[in-house]
Amino acid sequence: MIRTLYYSPEGGLIHFLTLEELPEVLKRGAGLLWVDFEDTLPESDEPLLRQVFGFHPLAIDDALQETHVPKLDDWDTYLYIVLNAIKLIEDSPGEIELLELDVFVGKHYLVTHHDQHIAAIDNTMQAIERDDRYLKNGADRLLYRLIDELVNQYMPVVEHLDSAIDQAEDQIFNLPGPHTLEKIFSLKRTIIQLRRVIGPQREVLNKLARDEYAVIEPRTRVYFRDIYDHLVRMQDLIESIRDLVSGVLDTYLSVVNNRMNDIMKTLTIITTFFMPISFIASFFGMNYFAPTTPLEAWTSRPAFFVILGLTLLTPLAMYSWIRRRGWM
Repeated sequence: MIRTLYYSPEGGLIHFLTLEELPEVLKRGAGLLWVDFEDTLPESDEPLLRQVFGFHPLAIDDALQETHVPKLDDWDTYLYIVLNAIKLIEDSPGEIELLELDVFVGKHYLVTHHDQHIAAIDNTMQAIERDDRYLKNGADRLLYRLIDELVNQYMPVVEHLDSAIDQAEDQIFNLPGPHTLEKIFSLKRTIIQLRRVIGPQREVLNKLARDEYAVIEPRTRVYFRDIYDHLVRMQDLIESIRDLVSGVLDTYLSVVNNRMNDIMKTLTIITTFFMPISFIASFFGMNYFAPTTPLEAWTSRPAFFVILGLTLLTPLAMYSWIRRRGWM
């Protein structure tokens, strides 16, 4: 699907342009054109990007064929920027999906290309339809609005991770199990993904805020610096969350070890209770020697009750002694 928005100082905002009208609009050198490619075929996009917009074949190949971490390439008359959007996976809580967004920005146009739906694109287009000032102020301001919307969607993901960590902590102290450990490692993988994205993306915004580019007005750099500050704070927050996850993992291992120690302690106590009973039963069950005198008293009813009482009272006495020693 290809969507177009064009702002002309004379005609105002135009929502739909045909592909045949794009070369004419670009030749005017006025206004602002935004073309968005979503889930389109590379075979059909490549001629349009090369012939109509005149992008370099290497930049087109990067956008259509390859996957990159966030980066910025300066091609003099335009910039090629790779950004990443983040989407929560509904079926797998705590996991995210990275969506690549390729952006070409020139003096009078903005071209975006992505294979999957990105909510920031729709939100930005809807904001433009409500207020076309972002189109009036040039392509660099429109780029700022798009990146700002993209970065704003990071925060709900970070808050979701924080909430997931709290849930994992509750599970650790209530009923830890393999599913809890799986959730903790899933959170660690997600945080590693975020660090791999936010770090390079922060550098992209740092370049936009500090370096000089032909298509970025000096007055616009302060806006990119504001997004850069947001990413710096977000990276610090993610580092804190990473430390929390490491602490949760250590707590899980400690709780599991303590539970294992309690289990071994309980089994040892049970074994200790039955040791004297086993001794008594073994002693009176020996038949190695034949008695030289009649021992009818050993098999009498009083002897039976004495042995039975001894068998019952010995574990109770040992239990009382273990309690006094503070072993239970």
